Amino acid sequence: MRSVQDEDGYNQGWTGGVALTVRTDRRCDLMISKMAPSPSRTVLEIGCGRGELARSLAAKTRMQVLGVDVSEAFVEEARASAVESNVQFDVLDFTRPEQMLGRTFDYIVGNGILHHLYYDLPASLRSMRSLLAENGKVIFLEPNLHNPYVYLIFSRPKLRVRARLEPDEMAFSRKHALRSLGEAGFRDIEVEYRDFLVPGVPDRLVQPIVTVGRVAERTPAVKHMAQSLFISATAP
Repeated sequence: MRSVQDEDGYNQGWTGGVALTVRTDRRCDLMISKMAPSPSRTVLEIGCGRGELARSLAAKTRMQVLGVDVSEAFVEEARASAVESNVQFDVLDFTRPEQMLGRTFDYIVGNGILHHLYYDLPASLRSMRSLLAENGKVIFLEPNLHNPYVYLIFSRPKLRVRARLEPDEMAFSRKHALRSLGEAGFRDIEVEYRDFLVPGVPDRLVQPIVTVGRVAERTPAVKHMAQSLFISATAP
């Protein structure tokens, strides 16, 4: 497993390893569980990176998927790997209406994206609302600040540098997510504690961690320490 870095040298994910493959597939299935897939429906993935999630969503749902990222290098790699006819990739900033050309989407999704927008989250959520069709949904998985590993990485300056975190990215709590979505005008807001599997876990431990994690997600005393927050909400 190796770090995937953007043009500025910041870590934007990982590549390689069974744990990462299983984790991405499970996260895709979680997102689909909040959808009503149809070939006529559209999905916007914000911060698509190298395109793994967008390609998986396209293959599993047959919906029309657009993956966008501000990194030209990531989008070029995503395009080169795309084989599904119902997925496209583009270099776009979703917060700039002139770039989105009046398009709307049934779903806006992202894997570890909102925490990059931590200090601009209210404006970013309003931009997402403007891009959603009637009763459209946002669906995200984000690092949970109450997870011990996540807390250390994001709260200790030396560890932030070693992890190559961007200066403005910050993990947040369930309470913060609920409040931010509510203030942005979303409804039917759900924020669940999900996933104890992290990239880099030895292959032989992947399935045991997944099995134990399913139980832990339903256990009040420990679920708040899950690695991620599973966020969904509907536009008014």
